[in-house]
Amino acid sequence: MSRKKNKVDLDVERGIAPGLVAKTKKRLVVASGRSHEALSVAVADALGTELVPTEHRTFASGEILTRFEVSIRGCDFFLIQSFGPPVNEWLMETLIMLDAAKRASAKRITVVAPYYPYSRQDKKGRGREPISARLVADLLRTAGADRVMSVDLHAAQIQGFFDGPVDHLFAKPVLLEYFQKNLSAADRAKLTVVSPDTGRVRVADTWSDSLDAPLAIIHKRRDPNVANQVTVNEIVGDVQGRVCLLVDDMIDTGGTIVKAAQALKANGADRVIVAATHAIFSDPAVERLQDEAIDEVVVTDTVPIPDEKIFPGLTILPIAPLLARAIKEVFEDGSVTSMFDGAA
Repeated sequence: MSRKKNKVDLDVERGIAPGLVAKTKKRLVVASGRSHEALSVAVADALGTELVPTEHRTFASGEILTRFEVSIRGCDFFLIQSFGPPVNEWLMETLIMLDAAKRASAKRITVVAPYYPYSRQDKKGRGREPISARLVADLLRTAGADRVMSVDLHAAQIQGFFDGPVDHLFAKPVLLEYFQKNLSAADRAKLTVVSPDTGRVRVADTWSDSLDAPLAIIHKRRDPNVANQVTVNEIVGDVQGRVCLLVDDMIDTGGTIVKAAQALKANGADRVIVAATHAIFSDPAVERLQDEAIDEVVVTDTVPIPDEKIFPGLTILPIAPLLARAIKEVFEDGSVTSMFDGAA
C-alpha cells in the first residue's frame, strides 16, 4: 500500500532541501499619481524601471477612478504623489490609488509624498482648530499605506502621526552641493546663513555648520487672524556687507521670504540668496520673488513648477535621485538614515 507523501517528500521531489522554504523573489513596482508625473518618471528611470501602466479617469461629476493595468500582486509597491495645488484633488486620488493597490494584493505599500499635504496644520494654534496633518496620516493608513516617505516635513512631529514607518528625507544635501559648487570663494568668505524665523533655527544651524558660516535669525510676528501675512521686527546677528543665505522648507505666497530679504538689505546685506525645498509658489509668489531685495532663488522640484511660474534668477534642482536612492534602500531593507550620515 502506497504511503501518502508529506510536505518533506514533496519538497525533496521539487529539489528543495528539507526544512527550507522556497522564497518568492521580491518585485519593485513604482506607480504615479497625476500631480507630478515628470518627477515620477525621473525616479523610475533612476531606479532602472518603468512606471506601472495606470488608467486615470475623472468623471464629469469630479469623481476619480484609478485602475492598474497589470498585476501588482505580492509586489513592493511605491506610489509617488506630490501635493501641490490642487491639494485636495491629489489627496483624494492618492487614497483611491491606495485602495486599489490594497485590493490588488500588493504586499507592501509605500506612499512617496515629496511634499506632505496639510503639513502646516500640525498643531492647534487656537481653540476648536483641527490637526489636519494627523488627519491626512490617518486617511493614508486607512486607505492602505504601510509606510510613508516625505522630504523636509514642515514639523518633525508629523512622523509620529502615522501608525507605521515614516522615512523623513532631507533636501539639504541636494541644495548644499549646488552652493558648494557655485558660490565663489569671495562669497563663501562673507557668507551668513539666515533663519527666516525662530522655528527654522535648528535647520539653519546645521547649514551654518556645513558651510562654516555664522548664523543670523529674523524675528517675526504673525497675526493669527490673517493668513499669509508676516511682520518682520528685527534681525539677530550681523549681516552688514554679508552674502545672506536664507534657508526655509517651503515658499508659498513668498511673503515671509520677501520681507526677510528686504529686512536683510535694509540692514546692510550685500546679497540675499534664498534656498527652499518646496516651491509651492501660490499667487502672488512669483511677482514677490522678483523683488530687487532677492538676488537668487534656489529650490527643488518636489512639486511641479509650471512654465508660467519660472522667472529670471530661479534655479530648480532635481530631487528624483534622492527619492530613488531612498526607495532602493527601503526595497532592499537597507538604511535610509545612512543617506544623511544619521543627521538632518
